[in-house]
Amino acid sequence: MSTQMEMTSIPAGAVAIKRLALLGMLLCLVVIVLGAWVRLTDAGLGCPDWPGCYGHVTPAGAERVEGKIESFDPGWDYDSGKAWREMIHRYAATLLGFIIVLITAIALAYRREQPVKLGFALTLLGVVLLQGMLGAFTVWWLVKPLVVVLHLIGGLTTLSLLTWMWLGLRRTTGTVSHATTASDSTLASARKAGVVAVVLVAAQIMLGGWTSSNYAAVACPDLPQCQGEWWPDNMQFDEAFVLWRGLDINYTGGVLEHPARVAIHLTHRIGAVVATLAVLWAAWLAWRATTNERVRRGSIWISAALALQLLIAVLMILEAFPLWLATGHNAGAALLLLSLLVFNKRLRESATA
Repeated sequence: MSTQMEMTSIPAGAVAIKRLALLGMLLCLVVIVLGAWVRLTDAGLGCPDWPGCYGHVTPAGAERVEGKIESFDPGWDYDSGKAWREMIHRYAATLLGFIIVLITAIALAYRREQPVKLGFALTLLGVVLLQGMLGAFTVWWLVKPLVVVLHLIGGLTTLSLLTWMWLGLRRTTGTVSHATTASDSTLASARKAGVVAVVLVAAQIMLGGWTSSNYAAVACPDLPQCQGEWWPDNMQFDEAFVLWRGLDINYTGGVLEHPARVAIHLTHRIGAVVATLAVLWAAWLAWRATTNERVRRGSIWISAALALQLLIAVLMILEAFPLWLATGHNAGAALLLLSLLVFNKRLRESATA
């Protein structure tokens, strides 16, 4: 097997942005998992105002003011644990925002050298600003499922952009090694299958967000059937995916009837089967298409990440949905998406080697 070494010049600012992108990517993973933790523990309204908590920077500040919590919203039950979980999530998201602002500032300062394309950096900044707005609407509109899912989409988009930026800068700031690849139509098919796999996994994660925000995870407590049937008769698909039900409805605990939740849960399971087949097909095509060791390792990694996610899903049902497994399921989804992005990047590099 022959190997080609490619030396690249390093634009000013590229190393700093690469480090910040890696830090942002890792922090974004943490923010996504914290968001799942907040959602799964019903802490999304732990602080019913935004961006503070009962008018203070921290819940402790509100607790020190006698009568402050009671006068903020009469009848609102204050829970210190939920308030702190919500604010920890906000603090981490705010730090992530500062990192992205810094990346954008460096990209602007070195726009002639173009360590990253300025449009890419500005898009990333725009997404994180939109994320902040969605975070506010999540609270103001009482954890409306549509807003929760849009907020999740924003988080996944932020993670994807940071990951793609970091992967591109790894190539720019170092020596890239390419193993000889097979040059046939199978490689092009593998690249297309890789893109399809990313799209389907992202759609499945969004469907998971809809399942969680509508409290439908426990609607099917058995496996592989649902309530002892392959296709329960009492499902209500017409109610399951209504995106807008009006304002001033507190969605904590869910508002759907059980048949609608069963429909959501079963749809999520069907989506898991489709996404699984797509990932495995992309991995198989890539393995056949090339002798590039980096691509082949990518095939192994996406298969392993998929296996881990499926194992967590099965254990979550068998163990009656413990919090740590449910949170781990969200982390596993983000890791699967990350592994697919790396896989696709290696496929692109392999095709141009």
